[in-house]
Amino acid sequence: MRTQDKPSYVGHRQRIRDKFAAGGLDHFLDHETLELLLTYCIARRDTKPLAWALIKKFGNLSAVLDAPVAELCQVPGMGENSAQFLKLIRAVFKKYSLEEVKEKPAIRTPQEVLAYCNASLAGQSDECVELIYLSVRNTVIGTEIISSGTLDRVSISPRKIVERALAAKAAAIILVHNHPSGDPTPSADDIALTKEIIRAAAVLGIAMHDHIIVGKGRHYSLRAKGKI
Repeated sequence: MRTQDKPSYVGHRQRIRDKFAAGGLDHFLDHETLELLLTYCIARRDTKPLAWALIKKFGNLSAVLDAPVAELCQVPGMGENSAQFLKLIRAVFKKYSLEEVKEKPAIRTPQEVLAYCNASLAGQSDECVELIYLSVRNTVIGTEIISSGTLDRVSISPRKIVERALAAKAAAIILVHNHPSGDPTPSADDIALTKEIIRAAAVLGIAMHDHIIVGKGRHYSLRAKGKI
């Protein structure tokens, strides 16, 4: 095929890859980032219109990566393989963030675990509760989502949390949960339950360092705000 006969998207795909190779994603807009990602799972097609369609439906890059596969596939031109590829990117980011936290010699501030909390729970459509298990030296030894969906006192009871911490051989824990509404402000029940967990854990020598609530682009640390 002669150069002048090549589809226009061929040069565009290469240009956007070259732009990333030269300077990373710092100067990429959300739709350009999606365009680039989609070039690796969609062959011989202009990915720009699809990237724009995804941004139009979901609002921004984070919302696209957080969207369920079924909803992604509702966008014309988006197949299941491409949707699964975007979910893989999201999952890799979560795994990377956890490894970054684990590499730290010790966890001292909410900010040091916030990147992981955001990667794990931000954008989830259901309310989830996750425990971060810490050693005596405050290094992360593991994480576990202990509840998702409709939350109540049974699903996140102090007893259940303490049992899971004991099973993980944790000396301390950080409780994390998300507010799908986007507002991370704790309710009165959130604060009361946190205090119950602190008391129950203390009986068995387990410290609860914090309860972090993740919203949309915001978070709330009950420890930093003096609520516990």
